[in-house]
Order: sequence, then C-alpha cells, then structure tokens
Amino acid sequence: MSKPSEGAYPAEWLEKAEQDLRRVSRRLREGDTEDAAFHLQQAIEKFLKGFLLSNGWKLRKIHDLEALLDDAVHVTPELERYRALCQQVTGYYLAERYPSVGEAPTSQEIRAAYRIANQLARRFRVD
Repeated sequence: MSKPSEGAYPAEWLEKAEQDLRRVSRRLREGDTEDAAFHLQQAIEKFLKGFLLSNGWKLRKIHDLEALLDDAVHVTPELERYRALCQQVTGYYLAERYPSVGEAPTSQEIRAAYRIANQLARRFRVD
C-alpha cells in the first residue's frame, strides 16, 4: 500500500500547527525568543497550509507566509487582516535561517505577534 501524500490530511497540519503554537508559549516563558520566533512562523505556516489543503489547494513547499496568505485570501477574503502579521513573522523565519538577513525580534514583538496569531488560529480550529 502506498503512503498517502503529505497534503492528504489537513487536520494533521492543523494539529502540528497547534503544537508549534504551544511551543511558542513555552519558549517565551523559558526566555528562548529565537526558538519562539521560529515556532511562531511554523505555526502560522501550518495553519495556513492546513486551511488551504482543506479547500482543495495543492501542497507547495513554501515558507513565505504572505504568499500563503495570498492563496488563503482567495478562499476567505477576511483573512487579509492578517497580512501585517504574515509579513512580520516571515521575517522571523529569514532571520533565524539566514544569518545577517535581519535582526532577531524582541520578546515583546513575539508576544504581540503571538496574540494575533492566536486570533488567526481560532479561525481554523474545529471545535
């Protein structure tokens, strides 16, 4: 039996996103802002991919939150309100992965972005 494609299970992407969001909170409590920023980017990326996959989107290997948001806005235009968050947090990914691309965010910046990311996450949760 062949292995299902990684995009076949949107719910699994959303669960992974929840795990990353919980990691953000833990890392902030521990004072590890660098890892908190990374997991914040990962959480938003996975929430957007899970949402898109559940709407028939074909999985792409992409980490640019703004590009993912562009696709999500085609499905749900109200998601446009999260554009600034996606722009900001994409920068965290670049700063973490590519030295000298940008400055690491402060814990206050991450906490503020985390609060907004939780608002975004609530839109994708299935209760």
